[in-house]
Amino acid sequence: MARLASLPYPGTGARASNVSYLGAQRCRRNFELFYPDGFTDETYLVAERAYKERAHLEWQAELGPAEFRKLLARGEFRRIADLAVRVESRTNLLFSFEKMALRDALKTPAGARLFATELYAFLWGRGSPQRKFADWVQAVADLPRRQTRVLTWPIVTVFGFLARPDKHLFLKPMVTRRAARSYGFDFEYRPEPCWAVYRSLLTFAAIIQRDLDRRPGFKPRDMIDLQSFMWVQGSHEYEA
Repeated sequence: MARLASLPYPGTGARASNVSYLGAQRCRRNFELFYPDGFTDETYLVAERAYKERAHLEWQAELGPAEFRKLLARGEFRRIADLAVRVESRTNLLFSFEKMALRDALKTPAGARLFATELYAFLWGRGSPQRKFADWVQAVADLPRRQTRVLTWPIVTVFGFLARPDKHLFLKPMVTRRAARSYGFDFEYRPEPCWAVYRSLLTFAAIIQRDLDRRPGFKPRDMIDLQSFMWVQGSHEYEA
């Protein structure tokens, strides 16, 4: 499994300087209430990390870059879409209505082709992170829609997170916004998926990594640990 060497948006600059260090300390202590040993805590590994890591390992086995390219070359767009949906279904990251909207969008050959080709470009293609993210957002927006909208932050970010947790982060808006408020980070959120918001999310993750890196048991392996840290701060499941 790919490990997180460094995050692309270090915790420096005006937005990073607005972080409340008391908030950062409070969030770490809140995490320790539930998981005293941090990211090495056995209960944490079972409750938060294991199922996300299993999904990533399954993605690597089924849709790693070499296998993904082979499927694209053979025109097996339906197979790619089915595999991606199956891996995501092993998690609880998307709401049921989002899962249904995505499945509906991928039923047509055109939808499956658009999804498969643009997802590969987002994950492994050339170009700047900004351009690749913008192109991926546009592809999701262009997917066929029946009733429920497909263009949501969770759908846009879940596949990058499962495929490349060394690089991409999953965004659950309500939880992440609550976590940012608790931490004291000025999260630049907007409901419509766009690069500015995603860049702000990655900056938030970089700041958390910086603040936790030297704490025993708190060195994040990848974005799975950082997303889980945010989840503990913002989810109603973890209200003390």
